[in-house]
Amino acid sequence: MEQSKYYISVIGLGYVGLPLAVEFSKYYPVIGFDINKKRILELQRGHDSTLEVDEALMAEVILDHAPAANEKGIYCTDDVQHLNNCTVFIITVPTPVDKNNRPDLTPLYKASETVGRALKKGDIVVYESTVYPGVTEDECVPVLEKFSELKFNVDFFCGYSPERINPGDKLHTVAKIKKITSGSTPETADKVDELYRSVITAGTHKAPSIKVAEAAKVIENSQRDINIAFVNELAKIFNRLGIDTHDVLDASATKWNFLPFKPGLVGGHCIGVDPYYLAQKAQESGYHPEIILAGRRLNDGMGQYIAGEVVKLMIKNDVAVKGADILVLGITFKENCPDVRNTRVVDIISELISYGVNVTIYDPWAKPEDVKHEYGIDIISSLPETKLFDSLVLAVAHREFLTADWKKAVKKGGILYDVKGCLDKGMISARL
Repeated sequence: MEQSKYYISVIGLGYVGLPLAVEFSKYYPVIGFDINKKRILELQRGHDSTLEVDEALMAEVILDHAPAANEKGIYCTDDVQHLNNCTVFIITVPTPVDKNNRPDLTPLYKASETVGRALKKGDIVVYESTVYPGVTEDECVPVLEKFSELKFNVDFFCGYSPERINPGDKLHTVAKIKKITSGSTPETADKVDELYRSVITAGTHKAPSIKVAEAAKVIENSQRDINIAFVNELAKIFNRLGIDTHDVLDASATKWNFLPFKPGLVGGHCIGVDPYYLAQKAQESGYHPEIILAGRRLNDGMGQYIAGEVVKLMIKNDVAVKGADILVLGITFKENCPDVRNTRVVDIISELISYGVNVTIYDPWAKPEDVKHEYGIDIISSLPETKLFDSLVLAVAHREFLTADWKKAVKKGGILYDVKGCLDKGMISARL
């Protein structure tokens, strides 16, 4: 068998890294690296708790040894020694914000340090983590140079190809989403583009520079954030006017160029985070980004708003608020996905608790231990059949929630509030 042109490592095996690593492993030898020992053990057993890669495919590509240069497949490990034979390093670690919404590049620095120790002459490091323009070359490259003792664009080279994974989406999988590529030199850009084109069936778009590719990614989600903020503001206005927002949007959508955004919570690891990265860079350059930050403020306040609306409706229906039992359906950041990172459902929960109510959270997708670790909240994975609640809030549109008769779970006069606008109008008291 002919030796592979590339020996690839993917650093960070979460929602982004694992599907990408698996895709590459169909064609190349791949080392999947992660510092989470528990995660590595489950992947070695052929199970993906994020549910992004099914077990049948895992069984096809997972190896119990580091692949030879002429062997396809992926070996998952937390041992940095296995990175030494790699020639391409793809970094897919998280890029969160801190409690003050400032970009936290710590995972990126740590990953760059790990890769730097394994770098050799001629190697390429590709970043996929979402960042503001300039992070790859101004922040990450110095770390690579320090720990490799090699010179950038002489001894090693870099690329940037922003991730476009959509957790829980089984239609738009990694190979079916067009990929932006870039490189630190024209030759590197060609190599990075060639590498991704070999596995991405949807094709690639080669950006003229790494900074352009970084900027393209960060504005994709900022644009969505601003559009959702607009319809969230519309929802607040139309609620005051006694108009159903979804009816208005359905009517407006009959125009061919109307953008089909809906009101709701904005969480997750992308849309609710990326605008802060762009805002940070803008402020460092001396510009205050008014629209971006206004959109963030509005979207971050939706959980509090929804809880307030539920309480108002309870008072109008003479439902006692203090001590009331309220059922919240769903806590993940999106439907049909176990990911609870940066979910804004917790804002609804904390605001309801501040009114003195008892909140029960039911989510068949989320792992109770993950929710407890992230937020200190207990959830249930199965619903008690006999208990009736004073009110109910559908926060996440899991498929299990869409066909049930939730009126049976609520006491007479209780409120049934539909955040997602996905239930039958005849069943609910109100929707966002």
